[in-house]
Amino acid sequence: MPSASSRARRAIALAMAVAVVPAAWAQGGTCEKPVYLTFDTGHMGIAPLVAEVLKRQDVRVTFFAAAERTTTDGDSLDNHWAPWWKARAAEGNEFASHTYDHTYWRADLKGTTPTFRVKPSAGAFAGREFIWTAAEYCANISKASERLALITGKKPLPLYRAPGGKTSPKLLAAAKACGFEHVGWAPAGFLGDELPSEKFSNEKLLTQALDTIRPGDILLAHLGIWSRKDPWAPANLEPLIVGLKAKGFCFQTLRQHPDYRAWIASHP
Repeated sequence: MPSASSRARRAIALAMAVAVVPAAWAQGGTCEKPVYLTFDTGHMGIAPLVAEVLKRQDVRVTFFAAAERTTTDGDSLDNHWAPWWKARAAEGNEFASHTYDHTYWRADLKGTTPTFRVKPSAGAFAGREFIWTAAEYCANISKASERLALITGKKPLPLYRAPGGKTSPKLLAAAKACGFEHVGWAPAGFLGDELPSEKFSNEKLLTQALDTIRPGDILLAHLGIWSRKDPWAPANLEPLIVGLKAKGFCFQTLRQHPDYRAWIASHP
């Protein structure tokens, strides 16, 4: 049986040799093995590379955006990055909220109305804990969605992703009541770009993904992680896409996901 490293090397070689599949096949239509690649924001240092790869491979994805600190001394939804987001919209990608201040849910609080202990990790109040009502939490989700609409010219999907995937039933109910369905990711879809590269090499992560991803999985990566010393992209992004295509997978956006299609259609 080939070793993990040899399988990973073959996938990388394949990325350089396999032709791009036709757009109609890549985006759905007759595809029987869809996967849903999603990106959360980050420091944006690899954003140009990600855009280049997605365009070259004719893949559409769903971006979940928050106003996170960037390598350009601003945030990922500021005017510096507005043309980048607008270009992704023109290519047919989809967008959704990641909460404006990349706000982590910490706990539900007792009471007759839903209130939550939260901790933003971006913005002027990063690192501080607050008590928010459901309305305040919804406003932070909506703020990112509204900013995306402004800079892309495209209405974002009525979806959101909580930072770290940390939620509670009460939090999810509050978000849904104000028009936002939560999106997590498949266990195999956690692509590992947040993990320490000293323990989880790019080669190991690529092999694991190609071996374990199944049809219908939602995949998660980021537009730059500060803590990882050996960045996941560019090493793994294109080999992963090409390797999955070679196994008969195609890439769709969450607008096409069966779990969210009806919700999206009912919230135009």
